[in-house]
Amino acid sequence: MLGVFLIGAALFAFSTLLGASLRTRLLLLAGLWAFVVLVHLTLPDGAPLRLATGGNARPWIVLAAVAALIWAYRAGLSVLRRRAERRTGPAMPSDAPPPQTQTQTQTQAQAQAQAQTQSQPQPQTPPFSDAELNRYARHVMLREVGGPGQKALKQARVLVIGAGGLGSPALLYLAAAGVGTIGVIDDDSVDSSNLQRQVIHTDARIGLPKVFSAQQQMQALNPFITVRPYHRRLTEDNATALFLDYDLILDGTDNFDTRYLVNRAAVATGKPLIAAAITQWEGQISLYHPAAGAPCYQCVFPQRPAPGLVPSCAEAGVIAPLPGVLGTMMALEAIKHITGAGETLRNALVIFDGLYGETRRLAVSRRTDCPVCASDT
Repeated sequence: MLGVFLIGAALFAFSTLLGASLRTRLLLLAGLWAFVVLVHLTLPDGAPLRLATGGNARPWIVLAAVAALIWAYRAGLSVLRRRAERRTGPAMPSDAPPPQTQTQTQTQAQAQAQAQTQSQPQPQTPPFSDAELNRYARHVMLREVGGPGQKALKQARVLVIGAGGLGSPALLYLAAAGVGTIGVIDDDSVDSSNLQRQVIHTDARIGLPKVFSAQQQMQALNPFITVRPYHRRLTEDNATALFLDYDLILDGTDNFDTRYLVNRAAVATGKPLIAAAITQWEGQISLYHPAAGAPCYQCVFPQRPAPGLVPSCAEAGVIAPLPGVLGTMMALEAIKHITGAGETLRNALVIFDGLYGETRRLAVSRRTDCPVCASDT
């Protein structure tokens, strides 16, 4: 076999010296391979030529399969690049100087160069770097996402309220998916009791504000995104201005006062809201968007439960993976909303029962007497 490899290397080098194209050189190697395989398929066992070329055709077939896989991988990357750039046009070098023409005076040269620059198409920055294309390749392969969908994710701005049980997985998956700008607001700090379920934080960051802990983990996961941490409490005074800077709001808070506040601000700014809630073994999630005909949160939950009827996680407990399930569903619904893939949970409320592995989907609709969104009907 070594002799065949040496012959192949000699053919490749000799054809290179003669100026043959890469395609011609590869065809020569393919011809050599075909000759060797033909020898093994036609000559009897023990033939000197078969023994000199390895004695068996299997290694050569495996070699061809490996080469084919490498070629297919490179071709696949080329296809992904074309799909990702098809709506932005081919990339052009951004550091190439404009053409200069020698004239008799410096002023004339500058004027001519400026005219040439204005008459030529401006170079475009490619939407994704090679590293990003490789990172998001599984998204680009999806028919429902593709290059345009991944570009929409990169351009999206999503605000997550709360970096706790629900916010942790939502933030991690939004970051992993390539959402370009992610805001996170929370006034709390990491406590050891959080680590049973709040997977974005670590033991080493106990005492650190949750928004900064989350920022560290998200940017370690994906350095191509922007994370905006807001270490403060969401209030009536700051909610509207904050929401206006984002395209989509995710509410992962754990009390009704904040949920109703988030809903009012989302309705006032016309922003879609994905809200989830959990307790013990159960959780629920929906997409609220009155501006698109869906109900708001207060349409579905017009009044807060009586005190003690729905205890908090601190009072009633919560199984560790449950916020992971619902928080991941929040991220999934956000990605579907941004990319337009599939059908979101607009006009539907999903209730998940982790203890018995049951999921129920309920239809919900706007209320004409809703004190928050009825005026938008």
